Amino acid sequence: MKPDSKTSLTAPLSRRRWLGLAMASVMASAITAPAAMLNPEKPDLKLGFIKLTDCAPLVIAKELNYFEDEGLYVTLEAQANWKILLDRVISGELDGAHMLAGQPLAATIGFGTKAHIVTAFSMDLNGNGITVSKEVWEKMKAANPALAKDKPEHPIKADYLKPVVQEMKSAGTPMRMGMVFLVSTHNYELRYWLSAGGINPGYYTPTDVNGNTDADVLLSVTPPPQMPATLAQGTIQGYCVGEPWNQQAVFKNIGVPVITDYEIWKNNPEKVFGVTAEWAKKNPQTHLALVKAMIRAGKWLDESPENRKKACQILSKSEYVGADYAVIANSMTGTFEYEKGDKRDLPDFNVFFRYFATYPYYSDAVWYLSQMRRWGQIGEAKPDAWYHDTANSVYRPDIYMEAAKHLIKEGKYLLPLRVGWCHRT
Repeated sequence: MKPDSKTSLTAPLSRRRWLGLAMASVMASAITAPAAMLNPEKPDLKLGFIKLTDCAPLVIAKELNYFEDEGLYVTLEAQANWKILLDRVISGELDGAHMLAGQPLAATIGFGTKAHIVTAFSMDLNGNGITVSKEVWEKMKAANPALAKDKPEHPIKADYLKPVVQEMKSAGTPMRMGMVFLVSTHNYELRYWLSAGGINPGYYTPTDVNGNTDADVLLSVTPPPQMPATLAQGTIQGYCVGEPWNQQAVFKNIGVPVITDYEIWKNNPEKVFGVTAEWAKKNPQTHLALVKAMIRAGKWLDESPENRKKACQILSKSEYVGADYAVIANSMTGTFEYEKGDKRDLPDFNVFFRYFATYPYYSDAVWYLSQMRRWGQIGEAKPDAWYHDTANSVYRPDIYMEAAKHLIKEGKYLLPLRVGWCHRT
């Protein structure tokens, strides 16, 4: 395991540098022999996804025929919500799916549906935002003059939300906020942000599966595409969700994104591609072929602004994300709009390949498990070895490295990453 931060530039051997050295070693060994063709055990596949921009690696791999290059014939099928998606992977109705990074871990340890799920591919970094209703935003500005500027200073802390939360709680109508699933990054990011501002987001207990014990703000699950409509109806007063559903609130003038996950945890892992451990064991060549195609898709997505614009056009199709091109492009092409008209450069808001985004880090798995423990989803203290062993049973970097080795032999995965259109600052 690599305990130092993905964003650390001063550690003796950061995760990014360690993986760079490992990939250089793989490249050196890979170029000595021609690539061997894979022989997928199951070429006809049905894969699930949720209508979010970070399903892009699956969509691009299909649309650019990267799956077909590997001898795979893939049908992509949108799912109603994360629970249904997971259930259908477990039942075998889906061969695999775009998943929340916490889902394979939670299923494997038996939080919710019990099943051994594995991942060999991280789909993206960043991509989420926290949005509040226009009414809440106006109250935040009234209580904090610094927010009333045309372009207030970012990141905006939850400290600015606290007076509004206290007012609503005192009136007997506590603030309600949506997040997409109990073990989603969104849930943990929202809780992290709120608690840093002195707002208690509540805890899970054996008798409180909703996690609202001692809460100042009541959090509930809402499927991503339904977030803007639920906000407009007043059922919730804010939410944490992936794109394009924060930008949709801006376009509809019903909400204001106040902070992105990039500003909470720079270059955080977001989604993964998950399959059952049984499926992976039965179909090792198919699994490798899928990972190869998605690595290529991630690389294409990060290669140029032109590619991103093409991706936005593809994702806007009704069978994929189904939001307008302009809404998707607002955050997928290097910018992010907060209050209407306050658009700022945020080139790393969506990352699909840079910074080794596609690699499944064990330490990412441990972070998710630690959040489950922090908020009560894991009810008992566990030894360090348990976190290590659980991460190893779910995250499969060995499969990723084997897929990368094939791509290197084929000349399709080159280091260093040449993506000069946007850089870390």
